Amino acid sequence: MLAFITWNPDVIAFSIGPLDVRWYGLCWIVGLMLVYMLEHRLYKEQRIPEEQFDPLFMYCFFGILIGARLGHCLFYEPDYYLTRPLQMILPARPDAAGNWHFTGYEGLASHGGTLGLMLALWLFVRKTGLNIMRVLDNIAIVTPVCACAIRIGNLMNSEIIGKPTDLPWAFVFEHVDQLPRHPGQLYEALCYALFFLIHWACYRLMPRRVGTGFYFGLCLTLIFTARIFIEYTKENQVAFENGMPFNMGQLLSVPFVLLGLYCMFGGRLCKKLAEK
Repeated sequence: MLAFITWNPDVIAFSIGPLDVRWYGLCWIVGLMLVYMLEHRLYKEQRIPEEQFDPLFMYCFFGILIGARLGHCLFYEPDYYLTRPLQMILPARPDAAGNWHFTGYEGLASHGGTLGLMLALWLFVRKTGLNIMRVLDNIAIVTPVCACAIRIGNLMNSEIIGKPTDLPWAFVFEHVDQLPRHPGQLYEALCYALFFLIHWACYRLMPRRVGTGFYFGLCLTLIFTARIFIEYTKENQVAFENGMPFNMGQLLSVPFVLLGLYCMFGGRLCKKLAEK
């Protein structure tokens, strides 16, 4: 047992008066701010006018948040939330006595967040007139930074835990049980950090490929291929997945991998969009 890592952090990072700032929310904010700064740098290097960049952060923030929330509600707990639609949008839940308590958004799905981001960027393109493939490629280069930060937030929350294992780097999530488990959140965070370095290096070597769909495809392919394999180390999130040969995270990842490969290898639609 001494070889394993005992994990029992407080979910509260710090408090300001009555306001508790949770590690998970803090990781989201840090991830989004890093993406904002890196994306701003890309737009400056590509000499895209400042006024076309300014609204991007708000589009991305609300697109990811709304998409991730609806994705969790509809993909993982449809029976519960479709009968309680108000709870999809409120960061609160009632207790057994019917009293409401602020909980924050406890269910967020990365697949839904990706779909929400793609829709938000389409709306952003309609407003700014930028080429959609250039916008998608630029955001894809830096997206793994935010994905990494979010998974660190999951780790701090001791959620999305892995299956039991006797590997020496196993985590004992004391908020959950006393079993040593795969730190699936950490696996994903490390992968996403590596993917960002790969994206940034490729961009420095091949800046002219921005706008072709290559980086958008590379991002989807790397992230969701990793997700398919890492899911084998993780516990299922909801009970209905237990009887499935592949869990929901794996099934939802397949279309993104296929779309990523299509964009990377010069799909006709990507070429047409790049020419507009």
